[in-house]
Amino acid sequence: MKIALIGAGRIGRMHGAFLARHPEVDAVLVHDVIPGTATQVAEEIGAQSTESLDEAISTADAVVIAAPTDAHARLVRTAVEAGKPTFVEKPLAFDLDDTVELLDLIERSRGRVQVGFQRRFDPAYREAARLVADGGIGRLYLVRLIAHDASPPPESYIPTSGGLFRDSTIHDFDALRFVTGQEVAEVYAVGAVRVSDVFARYEDVDTAGAVLTLGDGAIAVLSQTRHNPRGYDIRMELVGSGDAVSIGIGPKMPSRSLEADAPPMEAGWDGFITRFESAYRAELGAFIPFARGETASPCTARDGFEAMRIAIAATRSREERRPVRLDEIAVEPAGSPVPTVSSARKGGGADRPDWP
Repeated sequence: MKIALIGAGRIGRMHGAFLARHPEVDAVLVHDVIPGTATQVAEEIGAQSTESLDEAISTADAVVIAAPTDAHARLVRTAVEAGKPTFVEKPLAFDLDDTVELLDLIERSRGRVQVGFQRRFDPAYREAARLVADGGIGRLYLVRLIAHDASPPPESYIPTSGGLFRDSTIHDFDALRFVTGQEVAEVYAVGAVRVSDVFARYEDVDTAGAVLTLGDGAIAVLSQTRHNPRGYDIRMELVGSGDAVSIGIGPKMPSRSLEADAPPMEAGWDGFITRFESAYRAELGAFIPFARGETASPCTARDGFEAMRIAIAATRSREERRPVRLDEIAVEPAGSPVPTVSSARKGGGADRPDWP
């Protein structure tokens, strides 16, 4: 199998290195809009490079997109229209309108797309999803989401990020759907500039909180900040009638306990790549059989659409200082029925209108 890698930045390099070593990948063809970047990365990982996007996509059996967010919609559209199985890093597109248009194209044309929400492939998140699905958690009461970056992004990144909820929290929103098997019914979000005044220049925030009500009435509570001095802190805690479980609590959890009998802690995670490196490998590993047509997409374009809806609702809630119901953001491609959320947990269903 020959795979085109579009985008050779930090995540692209990681994906390219994994693909180049995969026994079922014969060749990787790297393309990047920055002159010389594709050549450099191709030399590092033992791949080929090309300055032509058309060549990369047309000669490949499948496409992996790790380009900047504002290029996702255009690149996914090009790959889908070329009939290529496509992996794209989150989000599917930069904003809701582009996401809707792209979802419509994918579902009408039966395009084959996997969206890169890597937490779905982390063993702890998968175990939590299993416990919820199998009844081990019992009646779910509460979910706590913690999303604290180790350090803020550079200023150049902020104006094109889409804002905190679309850029970062969208991972937590997808993980919430994946683990609980439920849709979000309502969001109330607040935000503030606490880390750096630079965020205010772009009408963004660097610290936020949200209360999300799930379809069955269970509550999820989110805390988020662009800076945690002790490292990258991503956690999920679930409390139900049958059990209480946590994801992300361990020796590298970047928080210092003040209890006298607390065990010693290691240095905290320094970022999302080291924290979820194995999950990134697993999701690309799952893309190979999907690209060959042997499995369904483990994270569909519609999953990307639903996560974006929650992010837009949270953004609107923060801006308008009120709870926002998700049915206010119920933009649907014409003629596309809404599938059940159980597919989000199970990773089943191709990107097509008759997906059950």
